[in-house]
Amino acid sequence: MAKRNLNILMIVLVALLVLSLGYIAYDKYSSWKQNRDLSNFQLGVQYGFEQAITQLVQQAQTCEQVPILYNNQTINMIAVECLQQQG
Repeated sequence: MAKRNLNILMIVLVALLVLSLGYIAYDKYSSWKQNRDLSNFQLGVQYGFEQAITQLVQQAQTCEQVPILYNNQTINMIAVECLQQQG
């Protein structure tokens, strides 16, 4: 009878070990995936910011006013070099 109880105890302990290792693996994978997604998001934001600035500079170099909308206010931007050429 004691050997049977020992076998049941071993089965329960192995099952708990497998469940614990599975939970730890899932937790580590979730953390890794979240960090990867956050990194990709940050790279996307940085790329979008660079593209917006590049586009503003390119439009300003045409010596035409470039409207910029911010917080429901519009301002017109023009390159200083263009104003100096006109004066």
